Amino acid sequence: MLGLVLTTLRHRKAGFAGAFLALFCAAALVCACGALLETGLRGTIAPERYAGAPILVTGDQYVHQDKVKKGKVKHKAKGLAERAWLPAATADRLRAVPGVRSVVTEVTFPAEIPGAAPESSLGHGWESAALTPFTLAAGRAPSAADEVVIDAATARTARLHVGSRVPVTSAVSTGARRVVGVTREALPHQTAIFFSTDEARRLAGRSGAVSAIGVFPATTDAAGRVAAALKGTSATVHTGADRGRAEFWDAEKARIKLISMGGALGGTSLLVAILVVAGTFALSIQQREREIALLRAVAATPRQIRRMIGREALIVSLGAGALGAAAGPLLALWLRDRFRALGALPSTLNLVLSPFPMFAAVLAAVVAAWAAARLSARRSARIRPVEALGEAAISRRTGPFRIVAGLAFLVGGVVLTLVLSSLNTEAASSPVTMLTAIVWTVAVSLLAPVIARVTVTLLGPPLRTSPIGGHLAAANLRSRSRLVGSVLAPLTLLVGLTCTILFAQTTMGHAATEQANAGTVAAHVLGPKVPAAAADALRRTRGVTAVTEVVHSTVRVGLENYGVQGVTPTGLIRTMNLDVRAGSPARLDSGTVAVSETAAARLGVHVGDQIRMTLGDGTPFAPRVVAVYGRGLGFGDLTVAHDLLAAHVDDPRADTVLVAGHAGADALRSAVRPYPGVAVLDQTAVTRARATANAEVNYVAMGLIIAFTGIAVVNTLAMATADRTREFALLRIVGTTRRQVMRMLRWETLVVVSTAVALGTVVALVTLAAFAAGMVGSAAPYVPPVTFLGVIGTASALALIATVLPARLALAARPADVIGSRE
Repeated sequence: MLGLVLTTLRHRKAGFAGAFLALFCAAALVCACGALLETGLRGTIAPERYAGAPILVTGDQYVHQDKVKKGKVKHKAKGLAERAWLPAATADRLRAVPGVRSVVTEVTFPAEIPGAAPESSLGHGWESAALTPFTLAAGRAPSAADEVVIDAATARTARLHVGSRVPVTSAVSTGARRVVGVTREALPHQTAIFFSTDEARRLAGRSGAVSAIGVFPATTDAAGRVAAALKGTSATVHTGADRGRAEFWDAEKARIKLISMGGALGGTSLLVAILVVAGTFALSIQQREREIALLRAVAATPRQIRRMIGREALIVSLGAGALGAAAGPLLALWLRDRFRALGALPSTLNLVLSPFPMFAAVLAAVVAAWAAARLSARRSARIRPVEALGEAAISRRTGPFRIVAGLAFLVGGVVLTLVLSSLNTEAASSPVTMLTAIVWTVAVSLLAPVIARVTVTLLGPPLRTSPIGGHLAAANLRSRSRLVGSVLAPLTLLVGLTCTILFAQTTMGHAATEQANAGTVAAHVLGPKVPAAAADALRRTRGVTAVTEVVHSTVRVGLENYGVQGVTPTGLIRTMNLDVRAGSPARLDSGTVAVSETAAARLGVHVGDQIRMTLGDGTPFAPRVVAVYGRGLGFGDLTVAHDLLAAHVDDPRADTVLVAGHAGADALRSAVRPYPGVAVLDQTAVTRARATANAEVNYVAMGLIIAFTGIAVVNTLAMATADRTREFALLRIVGTTRRQVMRMLRWETLVVVSTAVALGTVVALVTLAAFAAGMVGSAAPYVPPVTFLGVIGTASALALIATVLPARLALAARPADVIGSRE
């Protein structure tokens, strides 16, 4: 049996090369997704700023909730959006703990120097320098309010030295300060600017609070004593590698997101891989039906046929899986770089590469190939020997099992579509959207032979109007409906998945942009990072009638995330129209909230009700609802007073400032000239950038699946065309010219591509309509015509290239030689 398998592989290199390529790509994709998932599960974050503190105490960065299910209590915790602070009195409690030698407090706040190039630039009080530790290479510690110490990297990059005067921007003030010291050390991923203790606390704006406390122990059991002393408080104790997760808590959030992203991307990749590999093996086995028929005629049993095909799949998948798994880490590194460039993956979180994703990729390739081969061979192996050769010569009817399975997937697609139309959160709808499109595509793939016969029946008469090429194309499509179905499936998958991925993002982005543009009635928009002093300067500008500072964050109601914006209540109606449906946003104050219609429905609240939530820094908040508005996609789920939200975010500077009145842009630029970086912005560009903030990450992640599907299209079409060498030779012998054969192929390709585009478009539109109904409130997705035509053009070009090139190679040989070599 093994000898027969190896002989088959050796003599059918072209067919198995297609299966090898599909499995190679599948293994590489699964391995890369596995590496992302493992990074989320096991990735470590090394401490930098707090590397010198053996014990680190910070605020609790999680919201906790106990849920009772089936009599069992399950504890769940979700991360906060902002840094949780501690009462300054916590340090006094720690100083009294036995075994503690010293305690160092830290305040952290945004502070920037022009010309420096950090990932993040933070200000600190000099008293916390020992937490790294930072030591002075030149100069002295800051003592006056206008003095700073800068790190070595900033001094080199900005060309500063002791005695230099440099503008420093913070949320509280912007002005020139004198450099009185330069440190020996520098941090890899952040700029450190040190102020005097009193000035740092003023700029932090958190009276009576600290961002972290470093504990230096005198005994080995000090960590346990510190934890015992803080029991029952909101403080958490960190040692070892856990200090890095506490320092870079935003990287810890990215690690958790990476788990869901890697899992979702890996699961989708595996489903697409199984579909693609199954189609490739089905086509390969269909091309070998004459060979299988001959084996059955000489007494080979169905079991022997299945074992032979299974072993062929095993040999091909082991080789392809191993090579794909070896390429997977390279693909994972490429993904890491793209995600870092887009800000979705911080540089402090290193990619974890281990053998586990590689083993998983090989296993996935082997299982997918073996299952696909055995299922594809099931019917061919069961043919009775007397019927075998006759059956191989004709296109058989689609089996009842395949039709029943196709109808079952159609029902599954309907059910998922209905479920999707009821989902109104991105976290819930995103995975269901992809699953819905895939289930519809699987249904189309299973019913593809039936669809192909219906298509040929409808398009046959128009094709026959072309004397030779069209007539031959119609005859071929009718007699080869099963092969046409095998080619139709990956093309439908390509169009359907691509349209779903692209236009789900455009639908959300367009709806958010439309709402934001319609709701922004201010004459001008300024940003980003506008300090309160700049907003006050704008209010004093002649012609300005209202200034609305807008800051964004995320809060949790229970454990669920809700986007929130903080706005200046005074004059809000002159700058922002939220499309109020009930109540009035004019009643916004430090104890109230306005809620979007979608959020109100999810929370089950109305005007006058109270919502218990946790602000971004962990502060409990229970505001009363004073308004319900319609433009939630453009302005967020919740709206609160600006001063309230700004006091509970890491950077209280306004993301944007809306200005109403007849003041000109030049007057506004003059007012904010002392504040570097603040500029008059284009409102449409601002809203579009905010609406599509996560779209590029999704495009990169899902683009790999689209690329894999595109490779599968080229692979399948090339396999199908290359196997027709004998058919082309026979046509040439009976007098058909090369040009007529190529015209026939072009007609065939036109029919297949047109059908696949129609089916893929229907799959995408049904899925997107359900997605839009749930997320946007309208079953009309936004499909940019140029992008849609680009998808169709790309799919058509791939199909044409994959058909024409193999056909030209097949027609290059003399017909008599081809027929003689096959005898």
